[in-house]
Amino acid sequence: MAYKLRRGQVVRSHTGKSYVIKEFLGSGGQGEVFKAHTSGKDYAVKWYYPHSATENQLELIKKLIAIGPPNDKFLWPMELLSDERINGFGYSMKLRDKHYKGIVDLMKRKIEPSFYTLTVSAIQMVDSFEKLHLKGLCYRDISFGNVFINDKLGDILICDNDNVTSERHADKSILGTPRFMAPEIVRGDSLPNVQSDLFSLSVLLFYMFMVHHPLEGKQEASIKCFDLPAMKKLYGTHPVFIFDPINSSNRPVSGMHDNAIVFWDIYPQSFKDAFVKSFTKGLSKYKGGRLIESEWKEHLIALKNSIVKCNCGAENFYDINLMRTGKQKMCWACKKPLNIPARIKIGHDIVILNDHTKIFGHHIDRERTINFRNVIGQVVRNPKQRDLLGLRNHSDTPWSVKLKDGRSVSISKGSTVGLDRAEEIHFGNNAIGFVRA
Repeated sequence: MAYKLRRGQVVRSHTGKSYVIKEFLGSGGQGEVFKAHTSGKDYAVKWYYPHSATENQLELIKKLIAIGPPNDKFLWPMELLSDERINGFGYSMKLRDKHYKGIVDLMKRKIEPSFYTLTVSAIQMVDSFEKLHLKGLCYRDISFGNVFINDKLGDILICDNDNVTSERHADKSILGTPRFMAPEIVRGDSLPNVQSDLFSLSVLLFYMFMVHHPLEGKQEASIKCFDLPAMKKLYGTHPVFIFDPINSSNRPVSGMHDNAIVFWDIYPQSFKDAFVKSFTKGLSKYKGGRLIESEWKEHLIALKNSIVKCNCGAENFYDINLMRTGKQKMCWACKKPLNIPARIKIGHDIVILNDHTKIFGHHIDRERTINFRNVIGQVVRNPKQRDLLGLRNHSDTPWSVKLKDGRSVSISKGSTVGLDRAEEIHFGNNAIGFVRA
């Protein structure tokens, strides 16, 4: 293949910075991506094919560079690049680290993150798209190929940001990716906007947690020829959620859709209800039925908080609605009863205190600022009595702890209070945690 840019070639930014091309990384429908070096660091350079190097695309890149990234999760255009010997242009962006894998790898089980890591990734993803939408921008093509996750840490990166536009300036150049487009886009009734982004985001979340598409059940299995009319009906004119509580015509088929069948039963009812709303009311009453990012953050934080480790090692989820009925929660993996450990209630959050569970800033911050490096406290084992757990203060603010015997003690940074002794923990910032065994 003859690449537009060659190894050792120098392209320059509009600020005069020189980028030395090092190697070819990949290509897409709009252009080619290379690794390049400047100012002692490696970056990625995207160079457009002639048919994509339009005046409109040039103006779009200039606007995105001027606006800047919504947060550090976006591989956002940094500098406009050109070469007097080649027609066209490109731009530089941060280089994606090799530890980040595509969500397609998750679907193919090439990576298998824990439930905890998956929820951390999902929270960061939803938070990032919320920040983009708050800037008045529309992504237009939320799908498998645009989000990468670190399956060990849960960190994410969002790529292909050069088609992000203002919601007020929608056009037909990018309608989205099949299977992720909102029904009104599939039908041709609308152009991409924030509301269609919200639908695509819900589809991507369903894929991440159920490893399946929310609209592909019995109706999809009965299709003999999966052509454009069939796809338009399935995803546009007659979409039916596979777990619609009223309409059972599109249930997943055993032997074909086993991922959806197995995973659906693992999650707590409140989390499943969020998907029910997204793919029932959200199919048609999209301005009122689709969950906004702040709602998804609450559901995902609650899901992360509810993880329970079984003795067999499997991660399960504490379902408060099930517990209120008096029914015993069984482990999905070993089928034995789950032992529910101590919990702490902070505001609306109920956090299961497993070994090594962390309390984060978003637990005590009413603004729900997402930063998984802002650890307030962590569950640790008593070094002398390993069966006893405590909560260690990692924050700079001393905690005021009310003990079960009525006394109050101060827990400074690095110190620990036993969970068997604590009744209330005052974290500061008017946040109080009520410990329950």
